[in-house]
Amino acid sequence: MGKQTNIRLDDEVKAAAEDRAKRRGLSLQGYVADLIEADVNQSRAAFMAGAASFLAAYTDVFDAEVGEDRYPGLPETPAKTAPRDAA
Repeated sequence: MGKQTNIRLDDEVKAAAEDRAKRRGLSLQGYVADLIEADVNQSRAAFMAGAASFLAAYTDVFDAEVGEDRYPGLPETPAKTAPRDAA
């Protein structure tokens, strides 16, 4: 369940937002929530793309510093079934 948030808009901005919401078949609340969600998701996607690019560019440096095998002692391939005493 979402939390309620109050915002203040100038009369002109509110009227324009209500018009756009109506054209999309949304309430003003739904329209504003969609705008915020789209902005947050776009920012998250940009961050993740930047992080992936950074990691790809420095993979060799990380491997040289900490080694490629991050989990020594584990088999090279994952087990097909979990052991019976696995949690």
